Amino acid sequence: MIRIQLPDGSVREVPRGTTPHDVATSISPRLAAAVVVARVRPLNANPETTGTEEVASEAAMYGAAHAGERLVDLSSPLTEDVSLELLKENDEAALRVVRHSAAHVMATAILELFPETKLGHGPATDSGFFYDVYRETPFSDEDLAAIEARMAEVVARNEKFVRVEESRDKGLTDYSAQGEFMKVYFIEKFTQPGDDISVYRNGNFVDFCRGPHVPSTNWVKAFKITSVAGAYWLGDENNQQLQRIYGTAFFNTKDLDAHFKRLEEIKARDHRVLGKQLDLFSIQEVAGSGLIFWHPKGGLIRKTMEDWMREECIRRGYNMVYTPHIMRRDLWKISGHEGFYSQNMYPPMELDDAEYRLKPMNCPGHILIYKNSPRSYRDLPVRYAELGNVYRYERSGTMHGLLRVRGFTQDDAHIFCTPSQIEDEVVACVEFAQSVLETFGFEEFKVELSTWDPNDPKSYTGSAADWDLAISGLKNALDRKSIPYKTIPGEAAFYGPKIDIKLVDVLGRMWQLSTVQFDFNLPKRFELEYKGEDGELHQPVMVHRALFGSVERFFGVLIEHYAGAFPLWLAPVQVGLVPISEKHLEYAEKVKARLEDAGLRVELDARNEKMNAKIREFTLQKVPFVLIMGDKEAAGDAVSVRTRGKGDEGSVTVEEFIARATGLQASKAVGLNPVEL
Repeated sequence: MIRIQLPDGSVREVPRGTTPHDVATSISPRLAAAVVVARVRPLNANPETTGTEEVASEAAMYGAAHAGERLVDLSSPLTEDVSLELLKENDEAALRVVRHSAAHVMATAILELFPETKLGHGPATDSGFFYDVYRETPFSDEDLAAIEARMAEVVARNEKFVRVEESRDKGLTDYSAQGEFMKVYFIEKFTQPGDDISVYRNGNFVDFCRGPHVPSTNWVKAFKITSVAGAYWLGDENNQQLQRIYGTAFFNTKDLDAHFKRLEEIKARDHRVLGKQLDLFSIQEVAGSGLIFWHPKGGLIRKTMEDWMREECIRRGYNMVYTPHIMRRDLWKISGHEGFYSQNMYPPMELDDAEYRLKPMNCPGHILIYKNSPRSYRDLPVRYAELGNVYRYERSGTMHGLLRVRGFTQDDAHIFCTPSQIEDEVVACVEFAQSVLETFGFEEFKVELSTWDPNDPKSYTGSAADWDLAISGLKNALDRKSIPYKTIPGEAAFYGPKIDIKLVDVLGRMWQLSTVQFDFNLPKRFELEYKGEDGELHQPVMVHRALFGSVERFFGVLIEHYAGAFPLWLAPVQVGLVPISEKHLEYAEKVKARLEDAGLRVELDARNEKMNAKIREFTLQKVPFVLIMGDKEAAGDAVSVRTRGKGDEGSVTVEEFIARATGLQASKAVGLNPVEL
């Protein structure tokens, strides 16, 4: 007999080999019919977590939060004492399982229609699923429609997903004979000689897979193939060109329809479209992909963002610095970037005195400034901040508007401090990051703590003791702020662990922007020192932090979050002036001068056009306020106010309007229905 502990704390003794479905049936037939998948954890497991920490890993793709926790099929025999949770449709992990099963249904349909196809992998994603496949002939729209239709047939056949254990050697032999080179690679990469592997069958389809899956194909009720794109095998452009077929799946058609409605809203907020419509920025192919040209209106918003950031940095005790765009290659060898990061750097430039590289980071430059003068413990912490241009090599085809570029401006800062100061400095950085998000109108964020993989030491620098100390410092800082976070093993920078803060926009999408990183390696590599209170020389520790992440990416997210309708303090044109006729132009110019004297950004439409056409133009440009002026307004030193998202709000005096607008601008209030499309 084994013991099964349920979420309510009750414990049942059941025969060894009992399945989660058996347990669900014993509780309630209705529960058994509703359960999708089970989550189990050894009953004696004691995960090292706090009340605010969640551990993520490859297994946690499907919701595993603690050591030893995993998802299993409902038909999986239970052979040890476990805590058991039965997941229904309302659980995010259950939806990912449905999507992974949908990927298998799609692969089944592909092989039935196009048996020459070779399969890669088909994971679930946050928005659906995909399957990488190799086929010499590109899939057409008609092919995708046929695959989707065949998927419906596979679903209707209600084929059970059956997990089968077999030897690794058998799997390698079978897949090699079938020419399934990608499956052979995955088996060799993720298993060891002598291991057993798991494959899943549904009907005649067999796939190397860890699982879990829904009970049968009939559970994949609401799905759609969405697109196909190119993807190189293993991400290497020298390898075979694969085809990545994307789809999505939900538990019901209502959720599926809501998903596509949301996609339409996302499309309407696309920063690339709005950037052109509002004349904010452009990417000129003649100059190169991933390089941003800021137009006057976009440049004005950028200046506003950067001015706020610089003022905040100075207020919080940072010193502003500037460093060169190119530096000798030897510097990057010392920092470790030449060895750990060179694939993301541009090739060296051979000049008359040495080889140089464009900088991908600002940190070595800040280190050299620190090292230029003797330091005492009394000087620490030393905080340097720079809005510095950096350049990173992104592969062709990976750029995406402002969100993924080759040249960008990083709001970088580096803090040099004593080990005893590190926790306070990290807390201050997290508080600064929260202030950035709140100021720019983001109410929700999620936090991840990225740690190293001690089983892959070649990808990192530093000792295990250093890493333990660094990770502990970041954890303590988050715990002090009572901030919930997820630990992501193996995602640290090569020089230290990091805290990543992901904002959540108005559509619920997460964006990786702010980061705070602990670094004990670069101070050691550059032999940084300070004289301690004991009169001896000591090595400082270092914090890297970027809060916008990059100005470009943050601006792209802002455009989509606000749908281009920026809050007043960020709007490039805050007030549009519309004289009803030419005889009101002189009064409009006087109003314009008064508004500008008050610090507002104003545009006067003096064209010989009808009033409604002028109003429409300002509306399309998402200007927060449009002021209309005719005989009545001119006589009463007034303006007729139209507010974005609200319409006509009647007439007020010019001074009343100035007080309202400048108050909103000073408070950086969101207001004015900024997210209205």
